[in-house]
Amino acid sequence: MYRTLTALLLTTLLIGCSSADWRTASREPAGIAPNPVTETEPVIEVYAADAFGWRGWFAVHTWIAIKPADATEYTVYEVVGWRINRDQPALYHYQTTAPDRYWYGAKPEKVLSLVGSKAGKLIPQIIEAAERYPWANEYEAVPGPNSNTFPAWIGLQVPELGLELPFSAIGSGYAENDQN
Repeated sequence: MYRTLTALLLTTLLIGCSSADWRTASREPAGIAPNPVTETEPVIEVYAADAFGWRGWFAVHTWIAIKPADATEYTVYEVVGWRINRDQPALYHYQTTAPDRYWYGAKPEKVLSLVGSKAGKLIPQIIEAAERYPWANEYEAVPGPNSNTFPAWIGLQVPELGLELPFSAIGSGYAENDQN
């Protein structure tokens, strides 16, 4: 019985770790973000999706998307560790109409969504805080700084967001190390 359970567990682990290929994993929009063409109000969205591969069993990857009033695209801010290996900053931002893309096969969930005047007031503060993010060129899976450290740090710099990341946002506590 013990050998059967052990074999089953090992098989499950191997299948879970090797069945996904990041090159072919879905990056399609999840359809949960306001359409930037029809939504003319300012928007702030924070997303979390299971981390890629076996890490997704216990951790999430988080990112922030902002859209000023009348903009037809979002600016997405996120931290990705592999960029460091290519001599690029871990923190980067890009323009897109789909800020809610699957994170390499994992469907994102909204952690925060603000639409309207409050979002409009906070967007410049988020941009300014992102420009002074202290770990833009660093990445360490544990304890951080990592992809979850950035949104947590933004939440500390812009407390009016009321951002509360999920418990599985490992590395989010690292942001508190910079607070005096």
